[in-house]
Amino acid sequence: MLHAVIPAGGSGTRLWPLSRATNPKFLHPLTGTADTLIQATVTRLAPVAALADTYVVTGTAHAAAIARQLPDLPESNILIEPSPRDSCAAIGLAAAVIAQRDPEAVMGSFAADHLVRDGERFTQVLRDAEAGARRGLLMTVGITPTHPETGYGYLQCGAVVDGPIRTVDEFKEKPSLDVATEYVRSGRYLWNASMFVWRVDVFLRELARQQPELHAGLIRIAAAWDGDDRDRVLGEIWPTLPKISVDYAVMEGAAAAGLVATVPGDFGWNDVGDFHTLGDVLPGDDDGNVVVGDSATLDGGKPEVLLHDCAGTVLVPQSGRLVAALGMRDVIVVDTPDAVLVCPRHRAQDVKKLVDELKERGDSRI
Repeated sequence: MLHAVIPAGGSGTRLWPLSRATNPKFLHPLTGTADTLIQATVTRLAPVAALADTYVVTGTAHAAAIARQLPDLPESNILIEPSPRDSCAAIGLAAAVIAQRDPEAVMGSFAADHLVRDGERFTQVLRDAEAGARRGLLMTVGITPTHPETGYGYLQCGAVVDGPIRTVDEFKEKPSLDVATEYVRSGRYLWNASMFVWRVDVFLRELARQQPELHAGLIRIAAAWDGDDRDRVLGEIWPTLPKISVDYAVMEGAAAAGLVATVPGDFGWNDVGDFHTLGDVLPGDDDGNVVVGDSATLDGGKPEVLLHDCAGTVLVPQSGRLVAALGMRDVIVVDTPDAVLVCPRHRAQDVKKLVDELKERGDSRI
């Protein structure tokens, strides 16, 4: 069994105006069921991690909502960051706290906002990754590419270690289309989904080697975590921690030292990054129209959505108003109480630009 860690941060800017800084995408039911993304994450980890060994790392703004959505999660397993310090501080905090409670633990880190379609296959891949972790390797779950994707980083795979476990020679940045095409054609590259499995002692030792300042701060915080002095120590040290991702801080250097390996995953993974993606992964009607949300009707039977001669549209009715579309092809319509978004599906990645502009204006609707 693993200790499962779920970093739950960010605001999902490409899913604005549905996803906001105060109500990010992992709190929304974007799974095709009534479950939110974070609820679905906890459910699919249940075969490998007991709820008592499941942790969520999040900010103060989201802790109460997470506790409401996960009422059976022990309160002490919600680790609250005073401010965002990027993924290495978040994941490292969880590793250090777990090491205080169980020094020989094997830990896995899994984002709160990903979709996985084949739960049984996902479980098997995690068991393979755990086997590698118990050998002292820092394991990352790579995703078998289905197409040349420029929006993901890649793992360059090396020699076979044992069974499906292969070394990771190098972490690659998001490539151009030509480079991504070559990666996929070669069969030596996997998508980097930032899913990790390792022994906490191995990870913390590597963190100390590469990021001694960050390691020292997290160890001091973890030592005080279950005591009366937590708030003082956390307030004193946390703002001083380096702000850096775990890939840059640990995994790239560990790969160069031959300490990183991967298991390929083909379990229907998606990171639900934008509305176009939601249109691809969620069920739709015969014309490919997808309505995102719980119910297609308001109280009293009045329809939320009325479509006529539309195809490939993605509609998100959140305001309680009727949303009607006529003759639309491959468009996105998001209707919330205080903002409406309309754009072509092929521009879904650019929604972030709108959020950036709102930030520049000082607008609070982000």
